[in-house]
Amino acid sequence: MRTFLFFFVCFLMMPFYSQSQDILKDLETRKAGEGKVTIHQDSRIGALIGKPDSNNGSGEKKVLKTTGYRVQVYAGNNSRIAREEAAAKASQVKEYFPELPVYTHFSSPRWLCRVGDFKSIEEADATMRKLKATGVFKEVSIVKEVINISL
Repeated sequence: MRTFLFFFVCFLMMPFYSQSQDILKDLETRKAGEGKVTIHQDSRIGALIGKPDSNNGSGEKKVLKTTGYRVQVYAGNNSRIAREEAAAKASQVKEYFPELPVYTHFSSPRWLCRVGDFKSIEEADATMRKLKATGVFKEVSIVKEVINISL
């Protein structure tokens, strides 16, 4: 009986949950005879709950930001040489695996080069093994990070 009641209450709450997901869009929609509402929020807030990033600009494709995994192929220090080495590793990855997205950025206190947007650790592990098999990328590891999923 309790199970039935639980599922019944969940079933009744589903319409309210789906409405709350789009409340920000509903508030920003202009309606005749009503005022204008503008919401300013950091795009990372939407990324935390896995919503599409709407601040991409007109020319960029839309992506969904969510938690996932990337393979780290380089981590240096904060010098100019480390920046060049990270860019060189990115070029090497593109040479061997042109289909993989490569992200090179500075995260204090070091330069990082990370590869891929993987939803599961198994996918990241398979790519990490392929990278190691080339013999070029020796010190690779899997890191948890916010990833981009194309819509």
